[in-house]
This record gives sequence, structure tokens and C-alpha cells, in this order.
Amino acid sequence: MSLSTFIALLGFSFVSSITPGPNNIMLFSSGVNFGLRRTWPHAIGIAFGFGVLLAAVGFGLGVVLTTYPALFLTIKIAGGVYMLYLAWRIFRSGPVEVKEGAARPMTFLEAALFQWVNPKAWVMAMVAMSAYTSEGDYATNVAIVVLAFCVVNFPSVTAWASFGSLMRSFLQDPLRLRVFNAIMATALVLSLWPLLNA
Repeated sequence: MSLSTFIALLGFSFVSSITPGPNNIMLFSSGVNFGLRRTWPHAIGIAFGFGVLLAAVGFGLGVVLTTYPALFLTIKIAGGVYMLYLAWRIFRSGPVEVKEGAARPMTFLEAALFQWVNPKAWVMAMVAMSAYTSEGDYATNVAIVVLAFCVVNFPSVTAWASFGSLMRSFLQDPLRLRVFNAIMATALVLSLWPLLNA
């Protein structure tokens, strides 16, 4: 992989990781509702799970999905349904004080597994592997793409959780929190539109 291709890859990794999407919206919401410390496993799970998904796409799963578009469509639909469920959970969330004991943030394993039904993650993985790998020394190229995303993705998604955590005291008011959760739930649902049309 040439230096210019690697720089372009880093740019794509950053832009696709930092822009709003299901992971970032949920991390922002988790930061508000549970604080940064309790949201760490969620953020780490995203970075790990997406790295595994990316490697799987690079080492053959992408070809399977290209060959069988109905399978890719099934994954996108299942992911969309699950994201609607998560949006409903965010919308129904109560005040921070109540949720401390009654609810919990997403775990490492749940966040890692969510990547497999996250339409944005699939689109990012397919684009990255098709645009930034070449037939010459393919395995090394796949490893570089995975490494680049792991290095860029984790701080990007953590920034969303951190910002949410910073807003936590402002959103202690139950009405503000209710409005915030409604906005986050709506944003999560709206994030499905471009992803399901990709």
C-alpha cells in the first residue's frame, strides 16, 4: 500500500468513524445516562467488534455478500429492526437517578456483536475493503486497513461518549433528559435511512 493510499485510508477511517451513526448516537446517549467510566466497555466493544467484522469482510465474507445480495439485504433488515428496538429503549429511558439502578449501559460483548447487525458498519467495511486493498500482497493490505480503523475508530467513538458524559449534569433535569432521549431515539431511527438505501 502506497503512502498516499494509506493517508486516504486514514482520512476515510476518521470521517466514517466520527460522523453520526448508530454507534456514536448510542455512545453519546450512554455517556449522558451512565457516565464515561461505565460506557468504556461499550466503546471498546465497538472498536473490537468492528475490527473483527472488517477482517471477516476482507478475508472472504465480502465476496459472499457480493455474490448473494439477498443475504446482505437480510443483514441490513435485521440490523434495522434491532436499531428500531434500541431507539425505543432510548426513547423510554427515565431520569438518570432512576436508571442508575434499573438500567445498564451496553456491555463489551453486546457492543461487539452489534457491529454484525449495524448497517453503517457493514457499509464502511465493504467500502474500505474494496477501495483500499489490492491483489498484490492482499493479506497485508487487509491487515493495514484493520489496524488503521482500530487506531482511528476507538478515539473517534470515545469522543462521542465523552461529550455525552460532559452533558450529564445539564441533563439531570428529567424534562431535559426526556427531550434529549427523544432526540437521540429519533436520530438513531433517521440514521437508518441512508444506510438501508446504500
